[in-house]
Amino acid sequence: MSTPFNRPQHFANAYRQIGVETSVATASPHHLVLMLYDGFLESVGRARLAMAGGVIEQKCAQITRAVRILEEGLIAGLDMVSGGEIALNLRNLYRYAVVQLTRSNLRNDPALLNEVERLIRPLRDAWAAIGAKLAHQEAA
Repeated sequence: MSTPFNRPQHFANAYRQIGVETSVATASPHHLVLMLYDGFLESVGRARLAMAGGVIEQKCAQITRAVRILEEGLIAGLDMVSGGEIALNLRNLYRYAVVQLTRSNLRNDPALLNEVERLIRPLRDAWAAIGAKLAHQEAA
């Protein structure tokens, strides 16, 4: 007989979801973008592991999640009116990453996952550094 109390993983997932929702509700716009980058990189890493292990369903789910983060989060969040050339370049980079993720999924090619990670990680790291600098300035 299965009850919710026999499924500790269920509770862990529920608490994790609550934690994410709380983080989103209280995060600054800057931190939300950092969360998108982190979620994207986490999904790419999980897709790489699933690909290496031959777990096709998980690979597809993680690549789909990464694509959604790019399209529905990072691209949708760009201000194309006042963002100028930077916004245009970021949109083009994110769109390229979507294409490469899709190719990686179709071809089971981890090299394409690695390429996308190499393109996005420096943006994430720079964004994190900007946040740390802003936090330091606000504290001063």
